[in-house]
Formats: sequence, structure tokens, C-alpha cells
Amino acid sequence: MTELLTLADGTIAYDVTGEGPLVVLAPGVGNGRDAYRFVTPHLVAAGYRVATVDLRGSGESSVGWPSYSRTAIAGDLIALIRHLGGPAVLVGHSISGGAATIAAAQAPDLITGIIELAPFTRTQSMRLGDLRHGPYRRGALRLVGTLLGSRSSWQRYLDVAYPGTKPADWAAHLAGIDAMLREPGRMQALQSMLRSAPTDAGAHLADVRCPALIIEGSLDPDWVDPRAEGEAIVAAMPTGLARLEMIDGAGHYPHVQYPAETVALMLTFLRTHAHA
Repeated sequence: MTELLTLADGTIAYDVTGEGPLVVLAPGVGNGRDAYRFVTPHLVAAGYRVATVDLRGSGESSVGWPSYSRTAIAGDLIALIRHLGGPAVLVGHSISGGAATIAAAQAPDLITGIIELAPFTRTQSMRLGDLRHGPYRRGALRLVGTLLGSRSSWQRYLDVAYPGTKPADWAAHLAGIDAMLREPGRMQALQSMLRSAPTDAGAHLADVRCPALIIEGSLDPDWVDPRAEGEAIVAAMPTGLARLEMIDGAGHYPHVQYPAETVALMLTFLRTHAHA
């Protein structure tokens, strides 16, 4: 059942399922909380209280926020964890991975661990030769189209971001995303998030004090070398705090393409770092 958390500039939609230590799941750009539809049942069955949240401007959360930065999203997630009576392990995908970094640095009393799925957590730079890498080039061009306001470009980006294996409900999922983006203000929120640089998240990597798990897909088109990106995130955090795991064959959405593998990694982390 959808619940709403009222904040100063709008409302954040979320739902909570299960009993046990709290785990908060935050999706990436252009997705609602149903991005975790294949993950949540397994975490609940394993004995966790799972909150899935719609980012500001997405899903059933309100639109018209003054900022869609990672810092702003982190503030929403901190407020939700406080409202739900943390502490929690915070899971963030893509832009929310960067937000999880900031939230962990700003609210160490509320967050006992972070899991970042294909996170945009560091400042990105494109080198001259990067566009020779086919998947990276195709993904980047489709994101440019999305920034120009094309919903079809976002759909074509998603096709690249899910290399090979597609979920069984792929057509329905795409239709749901397109319907959401047709709602007033939703496409503008997506564009604002895409324009938001992860500089703020990168600046907080060294300030994280809780354990961190970084999960990357080996075929993620958002980086020419996803492993190198994950290793750089781990290296930027305090020594020994974070570790990297790769999911072979996954793109930018490992939790949707390979939920069993993703959940297995998450549960190993949660058994140690999730507290009631």
C-alpha cells in the first residue's frame, strides 16, 4: 500500500513490507519503486522490513521540486529512514547510489551500511576514444536524445542498458515507464536528474564510515570499463570499508536482469550489517 511522507517541498511515496531490520531500496532515474519488484519478495522472505521509495518527481512522488540533485535525494532518504525509525541499510541504484553515499556521510547514526547498484557516485569524464566503444556510444547518444525531451530515446536507452537478458514483463514495464513520463512534470524531473553531476557524491566518498557494497554489471554501457569504475569508487572510500562485486552479463540494471545473483550478494552483506 502506498504511503506518503510530507516534506517541505513535496511528498515522497513509499511502501513497507515485512518485519525485521530495515532495508530501504531507492531506484534510479526514470524508474519507480517497482524497479525492485524481483528483489523485495526475497528480502522480505529472508526476514527484513523492506521500504521501497519513489524518488522525488518519479512514480507516485510529487513533482515540481526545486532540486533533483543527489544531495536533495539523500535528504529525502534520510528523512524517510528517520520517519521509519531506523537505522537502515540503504540500497541505491544509479543516481541513488550517489545519494546513498551522501546520506551515509551525513547521517551515520541512521545508516549501518550502503549497497550501491551501478552507481553514479563519481565525477564523470569522457575521453576521446570512449566513443569507439559501441555500447557506450549507443547509450550516450540515446541519453542525449532523452535530455532533449524524447521519451522514445529513453526507451531506446533502456534497450541498450539491458544487454541480452530482458525481464519477462519487459513490454509491460516499458509501457509503465512511458505512461509515467507522460504525466506532467515527470519528464522534466528525469531530465533534471540526468543533468545533475555526481560531483556532490564524489566529494563525500571519503566521508563514508559504514560498510559499503558496490555491485556493477560487467556489460553496463554507461561505462567503457564498469569494473574500473567500481574499483575507483572503492578506492575513494576509506581503506577496507567497501568491496566490489561484479555480475557477469548484467548491464545497468543488475537487480532486474539478474535478481537472484543480486539478492545473494545483498543478503550476505545484510546478515552482517543490517540491525533491528
